[in-house]
Amino acid sequence: MATTEFVEVLRWLYALEAARGMDFKLERVALALKNLGDPQNRYRCVHVAGTNGKGSVSAMIHAILNAAGYRTGLYISPHLVTFQERIRIGSQLISEQQVVHLVQRIRGAATVRGIELTYFEFVTVMAFLHFADESAEVAVIEVGLGGRLDATNVISPLVTVITSIDLDHEDYLGNSIESVAAEKCGIIKAAVPVVVGRVGAGARTVIDETARRHQARVWSANEDFHLSGATKGTFVGLGSDLENISLALRGRFQIENAAVAIATIRLVAAALPVADQAIRAGLVAVEWPGRLDVIVGEPMVIVDGAHNPSAVRRLVAELPEIAGGRKIHMLFAVMRDKRWQPMLDVLIPHAASVTLTTALPGRGEDPSRLAAAIDPNVPVHVNDDAVGAFEELLGSVGEGDAILVTGSLFLVGQVYPAFARRRQQLSAHVSAQ
Repeated sequence: MATTEFVEVLRWLYALEAARGMDFKLERVALALKNLGDPQNRYRCVHVAGTNGKGSVSAMIHAILNAAGYRTGLYISPHLVTFQERIRIGSQLISEQQVVHLVQRIRGAATVRGIELTYFEFVTVMAFLHFADESAEVAVIEVGLGGRLDATNVISPLVTVITSIDLDHEDYLGNSIESVAAEKCGIIKAAVPVVVGRVGAGARTVIDETARRHQARVWSANEDFHLSGATKGTFVGLGSDLENISLALRGRFQIENAAVAIATIRLVAAALPVADQAIRAGLVAVEWPGRLDVIVGEPMVIVDGAHNPSAVRRLVAELPEIAGGRKIHMLFAVMRDKRWQPMLDVLIPHAASVTLTTALPGRGEDPSRLAAAIDPNVPVHVNDDAVGAFEELLGSVGEGDAILVTGSLFLVGQVYPAFARRRQQLSAHVSAQ
């Protein structure tokens, strides 16, 4: 059970988000960090941006560096279930006591001095300070939103990574692929190598032009490197081939993500040597819950935090292989600022029924509005209680059917404890037989 101090600190942090929202400037973060002795400069960093795949790639790089024996930090957002998931060293999440202590220190260095950090800025400073306090050798830093003005963009990384570029967060990043690319390219630094996943021609043009201005070499998927095969694959590129690669994460798109992660590791080899066996060990051990997560049972449950049209298309491409001929009953919620109609257009043809719920009160789209946009021939049910809706589906859908939970990582975070309990129940049942 969480301590009273920790609960109060989280309440204070979340109040920052409600009061200040998102205000993209780097000056506040830089000044707060300066007052704390610039902890972000006390370890090496890898900086990862992208519309989709950045979390998976960050987790893979982190797992590989851990397997190689480095004391490795990981900063991600958002969390699924607990705030502490955002900041970890190795497999150790930041503790409640450490969160409380760091908030007090940062308030002394920032808030008390008139530096009014936003929620994400405050947590970013917390992560950088925690990694320094814990003597991290390297930290994998996932961009929160965009790149150019993201609070994480105060580091001097060994390598920058752009996993993919598609339309998302248009209110902040613009309504064209080129404008989104320009924002994400803001993490590119002078003479720092750039690893790029599969992107379209318009985005690639922006990346190449930005990298040229910064005299940064671009290493691109399917041009400079690739990973072939879904099982026991082979990485080709950047000096030498690497065979017998197995992936813990499900989905064909994770093959592309793994190629980006391996290329990144190869490019930091001068500063952080990693043996081939550590790459294999990291990729087979990496965990990234809530992304194409599956419980094979009756019914099957598929949980995926796809939250934009591009991610939904990737999810749908995997459904035939995962679900087979099962009827799919979808539990869906989405944030109000997302392009949810194209998401539904892709998902609905695969759904035997749809249950609509609320992803995050205040920021989630009204499920009744979603219901009005769905083909009247598709059975639709509205239940504002996400966990209750999930439990209801578990008890009502037919044996041999499948439940798909998707549309928002916030929805996944709400139902994930129930999902995990279901997994434990099935494991216990199998073990007892």
